[in-house]
Amino acid sequence: MSDINETIIEVRDLCKYFNVGRRSKLHAVDGVNLTIKKGQTLGVVGESGCGKSTLGRTLLRLLEPTSGEIIYKGTDITKLSKQKMRALRSELQIIFQDPYSSINPHMTVEDIIMRPMVVNHTYPTRAKMLERARELMDTVGLAERLHDAYPHELDGGRRQRIGIARALALNPSFIVCDEPVSALDVSIQAQIINLLMDLQDDLGLSYMFITHDLSVVKHISHEIAVMYLGQCIERAPSAEIFKNPRHPYTRMLLAAIPKPNLSSRAKKLEVIRGEVTNPIDPPPGCRFAARCPFAQPSCSEKDPTLTEVTPEHFVSCHLVQNGTL
Repeated sequence: MSDINETIIEVRDLCKYFNVGRRSKLHAVDGVNLTIKKGQTLGVVGESGCGKSTLGRTLLRLLEPTSGEIIYKGTDITKLSKQKMRALRSELQIIFQDPYSSINPHMTVEDIIMRPMVVNHTYPTRAKMLERARELMDTVGLAERLHDAYPHELDGGRRQRIGIARALALNPSFIVCDEPVSALDVSIQAQIINLLMDLQDDLGLSYMFITHDLSVVKHISHEIAVMYLGQCIERAPSAEIFKNPRHPYTRMLLAAIPKPNLSSRAKKLEVIRGEVTNPIDPPPGCRFAARCPFAQPSCSEKDPTLTEVTPEHFVSCHLVQNGTL
């Protein structure tokens, strides 16, 4: 049995910039550092546009990184050739956000699930592939009678189960779950989350789970990374983030969660005010400073670094690091 503390992926100073105009660059992912342990889930949360999905896709090299290192099982995959990276693809998979647009509407359920096997020549015969596809359908909770169904005949939950089965087709070790339940009804969300957790227990999978829903990420994640404008500003075990958030942005995110309690109706939800910093060639300093109620002049002068303030709790904030906050 593998050591539960074994690191499967380590990201070092990862950057992904997009050219905007002649000389300007949009800093979608800017100097991110994180680790994901074998058999565990790292939840990545933040507002829309903070770079969560770009981080996930860059980590799999679906987008080529601008700089930095992605260490997978001891190998820096940013330095691998396209041919070597293609051979590694079976171990690194993704579940997309929209379960309809991410699957071919002209293919049947079993053909969609078999497609990765066909492309990678996993089995010598179609009969073997078909057998594996039916097995995967059973694993993700799709009835055998649906093998000849088309995506438009199914609801969102079943479509997402197809996406999960397709991701499992090549027996991966690591899966990026890019907001896999945000397009689903709440009751279906719970089913998919529980399915992913069961698969992790049964198959020893490691996940990066990207979402903007803090209640979802609390349920599934072992560790949580909070992103703001392309940077990881806080990272800690899940229980620690909810019990003792340190960064002002994390505190405001948690304070903004509506509570299903009639006695809390009178309590006003905190709103994060102020203008969002332009992610195109951002100036030095903390990117949250313009919206932070605790900001000091020094916050806009130099970039904070992600620093371990207590064991396993990392925060990128000048005020937290110098004991002011």
